[in-house]
Amino acid sequence: MNSSGGEAVAERAVVVPCDGVHLPGDLWAAPGVRGVVLFAHGSGSSRHSPRNRHVAKALQRAGLATLLIDLLTAEEVKLDDFDASYRFNVPLLGSRLEAVIDWLGREPSTSRLAVGLFGASTGAAAALVAAACQV
Repeated sequence: MNSSGGEAVAERAVVVPCDGVHLPGDLWAAPGVRGVVLFAHGSGSSRHSPRNRHVAKALQRAGLATLLIDLLTAEEVKLDDFDASYRFNVPLLGSRLEAVIDWLGREPSTSRLAVGLFGASTGAAAALVAAACQV
């Protein structure tokens, strides 16, 4: 558990439904945060990436909520490890990010927060697709 302004805060596991699949994620949102940053992981990365977790902690210290989410299911990752059929599917990843943004708008702890996207590699391309669809 982390502490923010004397109030205990814990990261919690979430599952976001998206087009017939369920995407696992880790949401951190303390009282008084100013926005939420959604991480769009690049090819071969996941919500467990030490680098992304390090960046998320820095954003949390700066007063932002974070959502690290896997854009591929466990089954898709297994297939992707074999033939890379998912990691470069930017339209699929972008549409999943759009669904996660919509979910953040319905989630009580983040529904009133502005959403920012943080992406690397194909995750950055997917973040641009999702952001373009939000305008």
